[in-house]
Amino acid sequence: MAADEVPPGLVASYATGFGEAGRAWVAELPALAADVLERWQLRRDGAVRSGQASLVLPVLRHDGTRAVLRLQLPREETAAALIGLRTWNGEGAVRLLDHDAATSSMLLERLDGARTLASIDDDDVAMGILAGLHARLVAVAAPQGLPGLGDVAAAMLEEAPQAITHLTDPADRQLLRGWASAVAELADDPGDRLLHWDLHYGNVLAAQREPWIAIDPEPLAGDPGFDLWPALDSRWDDVVAKGEPLRVVRRRFDLLTDTLGLDRARAAGWTRGRLLQNALWDIEDGERRLAPSAVAMAEALRSR
Repeated sequence: MAADEVPPGLVASYATGFGEAGRAWVAELPALAADVLERWQLRRDGAVRSGQASLVLPVLRHDGTRAVLRLQLPREETAAALIGLRTWNGEGAVRLLDHDAATSSMLLERLDGARTLASIDDDDVAMGILAGLHARLVAVAAPQGLPGLGDVAAAMLEEAPQAITHLTDPADRQLLRGWASAVAELADDPGDRLLHWDLHYGNVLAAQREPWIAIDPEPLAGDPGFDLWPALDSRWDDVVAKGEPLRVVRRRFDLLTDTLGLDRARAAGWTRGRLLQNALWDIEDGERRLAPSAVAMAEALRSR
């Protein structure tokens, strides 16, 4: 792979997110790709693609199997993804064909990268498909070696009091206190399921092995209620544009909790925890108001 094939967006993302270490990793990316292609006897089979954190090369294995090579900087999240994919072993999630723990390189089954669940116009149909996949994923007990929701919750509760002082609107401060209280009530029982942590319409691709398969997990051990927010937030701009976002959130929430067999009050509490986590990240980045989508979602969950 030539240096000029590295997408500019990936270069910028790594420079912003990882500083000098990110720039150094991107500089070595062509050499890494060449090494892995040779070691795993892979042939290029399409144009380079990328997200914010990884480079993806469509490839053919020596037996002609179509696959994708995914390259990313080794870090805790990529190590967790390897653990999760090995544990699911293709059950609802993309199948891991090979991996190199030292470099975090992954060889994955090839899916239809051009068709996500967002391509389905009927939101009930799309959410029903996502909920079915979600139920299969969280049916698995989390293995050893993953970060746990208990530690995540404890860290959020420690950060929340100081973060509240940075919000300029009293109503926002009151919401954040409420979200922290919801987490405090649940923190003693954080759960033990294998969570995807980022399951939304864009992370479900069409496939041949199954109609739809989940990709790009960020595995966490915990309660499935903490895993609902990405689904509830899916295609949010379209939800707002069509009106009645509160109705859509409640409909999605009910469908998800019914399919996953979750207690609604507990799931609503952990979803408030996810709103808290997002808000803490935003405040750390300099935001002084809560995101309008988070406020709307909190309102939708008041009756749940």
